[in-house]
Amino acid sequence: MADLLSLLLRVAEKAANVARVCRQEAPLFQLLVQEKTGDDKNKKFVQDFKTLADVVIQEMIRHDVGAQFPEMAGFIHGEESNKFENGLGESVTVTVCGTEEETATLLASVLDGDHTAASLLARAIHQDPATIDANTDGLTVPLSPSELGIWIDPIDATSQYIEGREEVLEEGHLFPSGLHCALVLIGVYLRSTGEPVMGVINQPFNYKDPAGRGWSGKHFWGVSCGGVNVCSESRPKDGPGGGLSVVLSSSEKQVVKEALSSLCGPDKLMYASGAGFKILCVIQGLADVYILSEGSTFKWDSCAPHALLRALGGGVVDLAKSLQSSSEAQGRQTELTYHQPYTECKGADRWANHGGLVAYRDSCQLHRVTAALKGKL
Repeated sequence: MADLLSLLLRVAEKAANVARVCRQEAPLFQLLVQEKTGDDKNKKFVQDFKTLADVVIQEMIRHDVGAQFPEMAGFIHGEESNKFENGLGESVTVTVCGTEEETATLLASVLDGDHTAASLLARAIHQDPATIDANTDGLTVPLSPSELGIWIDPIDATSQYIEGREEVLEEGHLFPSGLHCALVLIGVYLRSTGEPVMGVINQPFNYKDPAGRGWSGKHFWGVSCGGVNVCSESRPKDGPGGGLSVVLSSSEKQVVKEALSSLCGPDKLMYASGAGFKILCVIQGLADVYILSEGSTFKWDSCAPHALLRALGGGVVDLAKSLQSSSEAQGRQTELTYHQPYTECKGADRWANHGGLVAYRDSCQLHRVTAALKGKL
């Protein structure tokens, strides 16, 4: 499966490039930040360019993976529908075509004839990225592509991507918001059990060249299957004193904030944007645990980073189930899975993580936070 990992690293970098191009090229950036004002046609189309950028990335990944691994083609899922309605009321299905010109023509029909924007986007889609330097050689995982499915989140943390605030990141520091929170997430799961077995995360806006050569990204990957646990990140060393740090959404319930503040101390509660980014903070050791009490994340948000945490000895569990189970049953028995929808729900909610979640690196930390929250929710 080293071939699949190499491919996912490459398509994630292509996706990151599309995300960067949409911010760097003026005709695309204007569409990205355009206010929904004016006539209905305008409102309809900018329904939104951001959604189109998402769909284009998703379909590009679907196209590239399906071309190399045809047995996976029916099991590559994403956040977005690829059907669009343009300003004329015509329905257009967005796909990646055989050539850049054909893709540009298709995109122009969605973009109400904006050929400049369509051509820029098509060029980014069909451009091969620079070689990704990841030491995946010799990685042998006893899995066949026919056993696997994929979840894609084309650009996680949309609001941060569009707002576009730039931060200079420093090693070991959590920066709660900004362009760096926008991530490309590609997670691979076992169709039979729903276990996440491989994840690729690309951070398109990791470093901005001071000499004006634009942004470069950073990638993270992990494989966790059978006895194989390999990750691009090493397991962070726990700091002195064993204090527990938690990252939350700023909109988290007050009762959760209070319970965790009592457990960790208020200075150890941190806030950040984007579900994927918050789990990445745990992977990198910027926080020990991420807790979300709402069912507001989806399989595409958590699958990729979940695989990396498993490779590091941690995981992502369903918070509601963890609070109901004994401490011995926590961990593997309450872990999120990715193969079955909630049949009683409709639309995207079929794939929501309804019970909330806890992302952790160490099961001791999981037990501490769930003990603090028992009886509170």
